[in-house]
Amino acid sequence: MEDRIIINIDVMLAKRKMSVTELANRVGITLANLSILKNGKAKAIRLSTLCRLCAVLDCQPGDLLEYRRDSDD
Repeated sequence: MEDRIIINIDVMLAKRKMSVTELANRVGITLANLSILKNGKAKAIRLSTLCRLCAVLDCQPGDLLEYRRDSDD
């Protein structure tokens, strides 16, 4: 296992009482791409996408991103 960044979109969606479909529409990305981010399958995220997510969800990047260290240290 390796260190990774977790994208906590589910947490912010619950706090904002917003659906995945509504978020995708308001951010301007496809539901498929948002699902890739949400499910931890993304290898990268554009800063412009992160900025739009933060604007729509009224949050900071740190509310969405979490660093997880490899537990084998």
